[in-house]
Amino acid sequence: METLHITNGDSLTERLLELSIQGDILTWDEMLCEGPTTERIDAKEYLKIRKDFFNDVYNLDFHDEKFFEDINKLNNADTYKEIVLWFEYDLFCHINLVAVISLIKQKQINLPVYLVCSGRIEGEKSLKGLPELTQSQLLNHYKNKIKLSEEDLDLATTVWKTYCGKDHNLLKPYITKKSSFKYLSNCLKAHLERFPDSKSGLSVLEHNILAIVRDNDIKSRHHLLGYTLNYQGYFGFGDIQINRLIDKLSIFFNEEEQHISLNRKGHEALLNTTNYSSEINNNIYYGGVNRLDFQFSKQQNKLIKTPINAY
Repeated sequence: METLHITNGDSLTERLLELSIQGDILTWDEMLCEGPTTERIDAKEYLKIRKDFFNDVYNLDFHDEKFFEDINKLNNADTYKEIVLWFEYDLFCHINLVAVISLIKQKQINLPVYLVCSGRIEGEKSLKGLPELTQSQLLNHYKNKIKLSEEDLDLATTVWKTYCGKDHNLLKPYITKKSSFKYLSNCLKAHLERFPDSKSGLSVLEHNILAIVRDNDIKSRHHLLGYTLNYQGYFGFGDIQINRLIDKLSIFFNEEEQHISLNRKGHEALLNTTNYSSEINNNIYYGGVNRLDFQFSKQQNKLIKTPINAY
């Protein structure tokens, strides 16, 4: 009987094939950290809202056939002896991770589940994604994979259910809960800080993008994209997500042929003198909630209803 490997994307799947790691591979490359979600994943409602999201927000197609082809491997779980999950330290990966664990539980699959998770590497300053690891580092991670307990699996399904729900403050207790997911705490903090700050209306990442423009000689939007990808911390966003944010934030830029700088409004935004949330209009769903319906209060360390939507 084979091992079923569930990877976080095509890059890692290719690495595992190159290394001839034995077993079958399911590539789980959704983008569940953005857009509406349903708790039940293998369902028509889930497919419809995800297709609509990718089409409306990113003008991309959601490939039904590939989705069902991948999911079908979980419909034949009795042919496997174990499941190994390959995911990274960031929010992007962790939302996908808790979703796929929930899917395993929804299908009542009772196999040992292991986790291979990269992040901090001894002797390295920056956090590393799995495809960035050397061959020996990757094989060593696999050798030292962590067996997830029932408590771990229950925690993941609870986080996913809460993410799909209407009250994301319910995620806060899991920031301090001990588990085998050693980066979950950082990811949940990053998630709550994706909502507009109650004073400036900027998320942490939006604030950081403006600070990058202020503090560096940025020559173009592509240059800014590179900076943001490298210095985004625990978000783990891809090109299309960052480019969308840069487009939303362009109201704060002066753009010349070889230089981008902050305009007056951009400097004011960084000084927290005005709440620019509605003007940025970064209107997107995170699971079960609309981003613009809530703001993150640093003072209260929680999400609060946006005043206009409080009643």
